[in-house]
Amino acid sequence: MKPNKLFKATLGLNRIRHFERGWVRLILALALGATSGMAPLGKAAPLQHTNGPAKVELRQADGRYQLYVEGKAFYVKGAGLEFGNQEKLAAHGGNSFRTWRTENGTESGQQVLDRALKNGLYVTMGLDLARERHGFNYSDPAAVAKEIKHIKAEVVKYRNHPALLMWAIGNELNLGATNPKVWDVVNEISKMIHEADPNHLTTTPLAGISRQLVEQIKTRVPDLDLLSVQMYADIINLPRYLRESGWDRAYLVTEWGATGHWEVSKTAWGAPLENDSRTKANFYKTRYETVIQADKERCVGSYVFLWGQKQERTPTWYGMFLESGEETATVDVLHYLWNDAWPSNQSPALEEMQLDGKLASENIHLKAGQRYTAAVRASDPDHDKLSYRWEVLEESKDLKWGGDFETKPKTVPECIDRPGQSEIVMKAPAKLGAYRLFAYVFDGRGHAAHANIPFYVDGAGLSAAKLADQ
Repeated sequence: MKPNKLFKATLGLNRIRHFERGWVRLILALALGATSGMAPLGKAAPLQHTNGPAKVELRQADGRYQLYVEGKAFYVKGAGLEFGNQEKLAAHGGNSFRTWRTENGTESGQQVLDRALKNGLYVTMGLDLARERHGFNYSDPAAVAKEIKHIKAEVVKYRNHPALLMWAIGNELNLGATNPKVWDVVNEISKMIHEADPNHLTTTPLAGISRQLVEQIKTRVPDLDLLSVQMYADIINLPRYLRESGWDRAYLVTEWGATGHWEVSKTAWGAPLENDSRTKANFYKTRYETVIQADKERCVGSYVFLWGQKQERTPTWYGMFLESGEETATVDVLHYLWNDAWPSNQSPALEEMQLDGKLASENIHLKAGQRYTAAVRASDPDHDKLSYRWEVLEESKDLKWGGDFETKPKTVPECIDRPGQSEIVMKAPAKLGAYRLFAYVFDGRGHAAHANIPFYVDGAGLSAAKLADQ
C-alpha cells in the first residue's frame, strides 16, 4: 500500500483509511510548521527523487534536533533488518531500516539499496569495522589502514544511491574493548566519509552509554554527526544515563526491543527465562512511548530489533517473526506506534503455559522417559480459529555474546503426543540435561504467538541399565 505522497510528506500518516482524522492533522501541521520553522515529527515523503543521492541534514532549532531529507522533516521509524522482509516493513508503516554491514543477509549492498528504493525505504548502512573482542588490534597501523581502505571503497561504491540515509561506523565497538584508539579510527573514517560523501551523516552504535564513554566520544570522535545507542530492558533508564553522561546532542536508538537474556531471571541450572510474545509486545510499547517517543528534543528516531528471526539463546528471543515467517504481537505494536492505529488483524496471545502443572519460573525437573502433561491457554482478538504446534529443543550450548552467530539447538523428536492440540502429553527425553518446551499458536492469517518453558531431565525415571545405554 502506497499512500498519496503529499499526504505522507505533511503528516507522516500511513493509512488512507484514516482520511478524516488526517485532514485535521494536516491543518495543525501546516500551522505548526509555519510558526515554528520545525516540521512535526513524521515521515517525509521517501525517495521522491531517484536520480542521485538524497541530501540528509541534521538541524537544530528551539532546542530540538531533527533530521531532514531533501529539505523535509524525517523521523526514523525503523527496524534492524538482515534477512527480514522489507516489503512487510514498508506495509506496516516503517520508513527506514539499518544493516550491520553493506552485504546484508544474502544480498549485496547494491541489491539491498535497490530493493529499499523500490519499497520506499531509507537505509542506515552499516560499515563493518573489526572488533577488539574478536582479536583486532587498533594499535597496529597496517591492520588499521587496511580496514579504512576497505571501508572507503564501500562508501565510494554506494554513496550516490538515493535510498541511502546515513552511515553507521562499526557496531558496539565498545563491547569488550579496552583500547581507546578505536575511537581515533572511527573519527578518521567519519572524516573520510564527509570528504567523499557530503550528502550523508555519520554515526556509531554503542552498547549502552556512560559518562566515561561519552567523554571518549566527545574527545576522540568530534567529527560524528550524531550518536547511536543500543539498549534493551535498561533503555527505561536512558534519559537518566544521557543526563549523567552529559550527552546533549542528537542521537538514534539503533537497537531496542525484547528484554535481554542477560537481564532476566534464570533457572537453578542457569537457563534464562524468556518472556512470551504478548509480554514482549507490551514491553515494546511501554519502552517506545516512555523513552524514544517521549524525547522530542534529541532523539531523531529508532531501529527496533529485530525485523526478522534469529537464533540467540533461543530461536524466538529477539525476532519479531517466527522462523516460518509468521508475525508476532510485537509487529502489531510497531504498526500501532508508527501509524497511530492497530492493524486490521492482530496476532493471537498465548496467555499461560504450564508443564506438569508448573510455570517456567518453578525450576521444573522431570524424570527421563516419563510422561507429563503440558498445556497453553490462548486467545485471538479477531476470534480467528487457532492451531497449535509444540517442539522440544536442547538448551543452547553455543552461547556467544554481542549478537554473534549462534547455531540453533537440536530438536528432540518423538517427545510429544497430540502436537496439534492446546494440551499435550510430553515424554521427557531419555538423555539427561537441560531442555526447553516450545509452544506456538497460529491464527491461520499469518500471525502467531509463542512461549517456552525450560526444564531439566534427571535420571530417576529410567533404570540404571537403560541410563548406561544413553
